[in-house]
Amino acid sequence: MANTFLLEIGTEELPADFVPSALRQLEQRIRSDLKDLRLAHGELSVTGTPRRLLVVVRELIDSQPDLEEDRKGPPVSQALVDGRPGPAAIGFAKRCGVDPEDLQPKDTPKGPCLFARVKTPGQPSSALLGECVPRWIDALQGRRFMRWGCGEQRFSRPVRWLVVMLGDAVIPVTLDTADPVVTSGRTSRGHRLHEQLQEVNSAEDLLRQLNDAGVMVNREQRAETIRAAIVSESERCDGQADCPESLFQELVDLVESPSVLKGRIADRFLELPPEVIVTVMQAHQRYVPLRIPQAVSDPLQLQARNVLKPEFLLVSNGVESASDTIVSGNQRVLGARLADAEFFLNVDRRQSSEQRRQSLERVTFAEGLGSLFDRSERISWVMDQLLLALQLEGTVASHARRAAHLCKHDLVCQMVGEFPELQGLMGGKYLLEEGEPRDVALAVAEHYLPAGSGDALPASDAGALLALAERIELLLSIFAKGQRPTGSSDPYALRRAGNGIVQILWNRGWQLPLQSLFTTASTHWAERFPAFNVEAEALANDLGQLLCQRMVSQFEDDGFAIDLVQAVCGEGVSTERLLEDPVDARDRLLLLKTLRESGRLQDLQAVVQRASRLAEKGDLPPSKLSVEGIVDASLFDSPSEAALLVELEALRPLAQAKDYERLAQRLQGAARALEAFFDGSDSVMVMAEDPSVRRNRLNLLGVLRNQASVLARFDHIQS
Repeated sequence: MANTFLLEIGTEELPADFVPSALRQLEQRIRSDLKDLRLAHGELSVTGTPRRLLVVVRELIDSQPDLEEDRKGPPVSQALVDGRPGPAAIGFAKRCGVDPEDLQPKDTPKGPCLFARVKTPGQPSSALLGECVPRWIDALQGRRFMRWGCGEQRFSRPVRWLVVMLGDAVIPVTLDTADPVVTSGRTSRGHRLHEQLQEVNSAEDLLRQLNDAGVMVNREQRAETIRAAIVSESERCDGQADCPESLFQELVDLVESPSVLKGRIADRFLELPPEVIVTVMQAHQRYVPLRIPQAVSDPLQLQARNVLKPEFLLVSNGVESASDTIVSGNQRVLGARLADAEFFLNVDRRQSSEQRRQSLERVTFAEGLGSLFDRSERISWVMDQLLLALQLEGTVASHARRAAHLCKHDLVCQMVGEFPELQGLMGGKYLLEEGEPRDVALAVAEHYLPAGSGDALPASDAGALLALAERIELLLSIFAKGQRPTGSSDPYALRRAGNGIVQILWNRGWQLPLQSLFTTASTHWAERFPAFNVEAEALANDLGQLLCQRMVSQFEDDGFAIDLVQAVCGEGVSTERLLEDPVDARDRLLLLKTLRESGRLQDLQAVVQRASRLAEKGDLPPSKLSVEGIVDASLFDSPSEAALLVELEALRPLAQAKDYERLAQRLQGAARALEAFFDGSDSVMVMAEDPSVRRNRLNLLGVLRNQASVLARFDHIQS
């Protein structure tokens, strides 16, 4: 017989981020346990709302099948005495619950042993599931679990009821460490604003009652309903919904009976910057702003009037008859929030950005590293080094220096104090409002970009320079202090800062000698912070290693094949080579990817690796790219040697100029000369008896290997 198993864990309102996580955990654990318990079943569905986690397993068998298994016993030589079961066999049979005469000998890798056929009767599914349910609840993990009352039960929110049934029968389950004690029964609860449900007789009965009580228990159905309603209401308002996926998923898990309602922003608040209104709506109130279609996106926009529609959307969990009251209440809450923002904006406008910058002296950046004002000064110093290294002058340089001078002023403003998400952005807006050049204001607004994986990069040169200076200063200061990212601990987001540096350089195409910059800056930091006892060379090397790791990590995140990444950045490639021009590494990796996609890489790899394997028997240093002074043509005794020399002389200028595309093409062309050198009618024995001839031939192959290594370490590439 098979029945439907039902489990409903009823709770107070769960945090939105816990629900999807708990559903994944439940499904994985239940599938695993049912398999281990030999309980065959049909469809398993796990879903939930803010007040319940619901599991339905269809066609679950009523009882385990009996289990028959052969258990291995003692060796025959020890178990049988004169062909009859001895003490060892009798003891083994007793443990297995069988007659000693029923034991059977079987061959094993260690010789013949006695085996017992043991039959274990299957247990009722209801008994097994009754034991499992408390374990499933206790095994769920999440953030900020709690205890309630005087009990010891831990969960995301207090558990208030349990429905555990197999078919129409209740499975007795008790959470005796909860306060009050929770016992399974037939009683569930619907929407808070609906009447109590009747007794539950089956899974289908519960699903029907929940639907009648206004609970859309299926999470996927709830998501589709909300998404369709948002699209419909947006079109009705001639707006474009600004609903990031993270906000949407949160909305799905905040309601049981979703309906999308329309509210309105008071006209005076449209004078606020659009990011302020959007932040209040999305991050604080979980509303969906509506943008004006085709509105120009400008991070320095001072007013929302030409960016946002006056309407906004909210996802309600109330009854339809209360919609007007719900909208009115939410509009009042939003109005209060925006009135606070309006007040902060007016207060900030009474003080200039230069005055705020001076106030940074009163705010500590980090222990031993001085104030935010001191940090601002260090960022300006790094900016000067960047401009010098990149040889940038003119308006870009002057705007970048001014932006570095003012970049942290908004950290002490009222608006950023209330809305930290707007740091940098508000600073740029205030600067533009005060009459600073737009490029200066834009650089300040962009200098926290990219904020994370997949985030936008600075769009302006000055913004990119300031973003680099800010991150380089952070790495220098925290590393000089002696702190490093360890495992999952990275409180200053140093790895993210490193990723940002390489992403910006790749995006702008700037050939910035990072290792040289780190060397100069580390000496300056050692002088600036004598209390830290900084060893400048060690600091520069540590920073270089971090950036190399970040390059590898970012390449892999960008989807490049791991073997190609290792060929460009892996073992055998010096830190100095990578960091003297990070853009060069990306260019080479892109070329390798193109060669692989076009089918040319394998042939090129075969040429280089064959030469490299023999070249290892020589002693030619990797830096030698020319045959001059190391290959003597008078020692040639075959035309194939002369032909290979011609190829090497043609490859030399391409390798020295780092003309990678033509270098790759010419290396492919060298395949014929190398084939003749090894296998043709004029082939030679590289490991000749004459030491001079042997060294001459090994040097030919060594130069070819070195020239190819300018592009990549081909020994890391998989065929």
